[in-house]
Amino acid sequence: MPRIVALDVGDATIGVAATDELRLIASPVRTIHRTRSVKADLSAVEEMLRELDACLVVIGLPLDAEGEEGIQARKVKNFSNRLARRVTVPIEFWDERFSTADAEERLLETDMSRAKRRERIHAAAAAIVLESYLRERLNNVG
Repeated sequence: MPRIVALDVGDATIGVAATDELRLIASPVRTIHRTRSVKADLSAVEEMLRELDACLVVIGLPLDAEGEEGIQARKVKNFSNRLARRVTVPIEFWDERFSTADAEERLLETDMSRAKRRERIHAAAAAIVLESYLRERLNNVG
């Protein structure tokens, strides 16, 4: 069954999270390390979307404290627009303010080394974005 996939797009990495087959639970999947080639990065994401059988992509949009789009949000939108031209899966943006801080907090609660936390932080942030999306979607059903 197709899954909803979330992306936390950063300058150095792209965190990936996905739902279970029932689309109820969000889990971190992996972190894609960005290269100097946007085409290679897009190909890596495209392949991941195929592997996960994505039916929807939720991309975290890094808004500032006032809810406005800044430089990083524009970079994310630019990457997302390029991705949208390559895939047929619909893309939605979702406010990701505080998702990385929340992910860091959750990972600190585990007995994980700093290096492992650094490796998993962006996938964990993507999972938090996806959890927020799912919670809002479920609250607005019916």
